[in-house]
Amino acid sequence: MSAPRRPDLSGKRLLIVTGKGGVGKSTVAAALAITASGRGLRTIVAEVAARSDVASLLGARGAAPGREVELAPDLHHVSIEPQSALEEYIRDELPGRVPGMILARSRAFDVLATATPGMRELLTVGKVWELAQRPRRTPGARPHDLVILDAPASGHAAALLGAPRTFASIANVGPVARQGAAIDRMLRDRRSSGVIAVATPEQMAVSEALELRGTLSENLEIALDGVVVNRVLPARFSAAEQRTLARAPDDPAVRSARWFAARARAQRAQLARLRRGLRGVPSTTLPFFFSDELGAAQLEALARRLARWQA
Repeated sequence: MSAPRRPDLSGKRLLIVTGKGGVGKSTVAAALAITASGRGLRTIVAEVAARSDVASLLGARGAAPGREVELAPDLHHVSIEPQSALEEYIRDELPGRVPGMILARSRAFDVLATATPGMRELLTVGKVWELAQRPRRTPGARPHDLVILDAPASGHAAALLGAPRTFASIANVGPVARQGAAIDRMLRDRRSSGVIAVATPEQMAVSEALELRGTLSENLEIALDGVVVNRVLPARFSAAEQRTLARAPDDPAVRSARWFAARARAQRAQLARLRRGLRGVPSTTLPFFFSDELGAAQLEALARRLARWQA
């Protein structure tokens, strides 16, 4: 099998990181952000649902939803929450600050926005789109070279990315239709946007990554740019050594070694299955760290590996 090609992420304004829950999406998003900011790109990581996992990984505290904060030189963070995104949108669309604030904070309007299927997703991805604009729509806001979205798990991420097209087709005319169409165009433009799936070398995570590729391509016309396989164990035993282990007298150390060898072997089988199913989509692996928490040194090591992977 030929070596997978590298993903071309250069020049993209938006990079969406998603995958099965619990596979380390935030870790990969943080490492990609370190890589980009290290190249001198003014980078911001956006998290949804008022989360601040990436900020914590980078040793900082999350700020209030909607507030952009600098974590390190050329590295910024924002937590997106639909209500604050709604207030910002209405302030931009309605003339005068006071009428917009009154409408955004009215109980009736809040109920309508919450009850409308897909509205929270549209508001969230709309704010992500605004972060990637040059110049920014938000008055006084500085533009970013790259926005990295630490997206929800695959199923929710697909709904998030599909919301702009759905609302554009429903609204047909008006500001919602125009903005929805603009967001959808950017998401489908491979020069501007990219999607990175994160998986672990386990059956369910691999299956979800393969399913995500089909969903993006068939339903949304969005290509998958690459897959990062996280927490891969090293292959410490050769085939001959594994045969020796199988014949060795049973004791706790031998049982531990057998378990480790079997786990690594199962992971390699899932990696092979993933690469067969990807059919040419670039992929790379990140190592399993035998520690309770990831520190700055481990994140830097992951960032270096991702930097070498990219074209």
